[in-house]
Amino acid sequence: MGPHPAVAAIRLAVRRVLHDVLTEHQTDPTTAHDGREPLVLVACSGGADSMALASALAFETRKLPVRAGGITVDHGLQDGSDTRATEVAGRMTALGLTPVEAVTVTVGREGGPEAAARDARYTALDAAAERHGAATILLGHTRDDQAETVLLGLARGSGIRSLSGMAAVSGAAGRYRRPFLHLDRHTIRKACIAQELAVWDDPHNSDPAYTRSRLRHEGLPALEKALGKGVVEALARTAQLSRDDADALDTWAADAETSVRDEAGALECAKLSGLPPAVRRRVLRRAVIAEGAPAGSLFARHIEEVDRLITGWRGQGAINLPGRVEARRQGGRLVIRQG
Repeated sequence: MGPHPAVAAIRLAVRRVLHDVLTEHQTDPTTAHDGREPLVLVACSGGADSMALASALAFETRKLPVRAGGITVDHGLQDGSDTRATEVAGRMTALGLTPVEAVTVTVGREGGPEAAARDARYTALDAAAERHGAATILLGHTRDDQAETVLLGLARGSGIRSLSGMAAVSGAAGRYRRPFLHLDRHTIRKACIAQELAVWDDPHNSDPAYTRSRLRHEGLPALEKALGKGVVEALARTAQLSRDDADALDTWAADAETSVRDEAGALECAKLSGLPPAVRRRVLRRAVIAEGAPAGSLFARHIEEVDRLITGWRGQGAINLPGRVEARRQGGRLVIRQG
């Protein structure tokens, strides 16, 4: 008798990712001759999604030339979080993962509590990957998480890239992989029950003080009540379609950028004005980031202000941007520099 259908589904999702990692490892000239199997880490909070992911990783790597380990991050935001992190690390070790590490971070305040915790977490995961020489870190985001991300992007009015949600592969050199983006949260939880996995339900996930929590427990149910079932699946499909469009526009902008610069490399306003707005704004965003503006702090309204130096020039002064970057129009050129 085979495994429970939910268990089979999560294992298949992880198996596909591991095969991709192995293929890339075997064709990468920097790793082809080091004689070591690639290390794949799972980022595990102890919740159902990440525990299911840890379990599937442990199971699949028994049959593949892949080393499997785990990282749990203690954000220090709740009483007893250090004890919980130790327990989660113990559960991963019991599954057969090694190395396993519990990392404590300090969460700042920039961007709000959710963004600050996310930034601290990814910084810790990046450091862990470098420390252990990991090829990939697996993340347990589900189709439901993707739907929530699309709605949050829609609420911010941040454009098509924000509507594209989370990528299946992201980060430097494709470090982060999300095997469960096509699986719903209910399937993941059924897999945990079938395997009798101990899971921890983070109280922050049901705390209405957090935007994503309100969306999860109030917003999405209201949408499903008004529009019927299938909203989550439709939003996830929207994310993929938006990502395809955004990728195409990004490629167009990268190709167009050289054609709108003069011999000295300065951006020419007349040539920029001839580009389609979606392409022009991407060129501007790339230029602003290249001069030191943090991508995570650069919003659509910032780029719209810079764009008005091209399309609505009335002699206005410099535009101040995140990262102490400023943009001004001068002699028919768009000058972007860190002040």
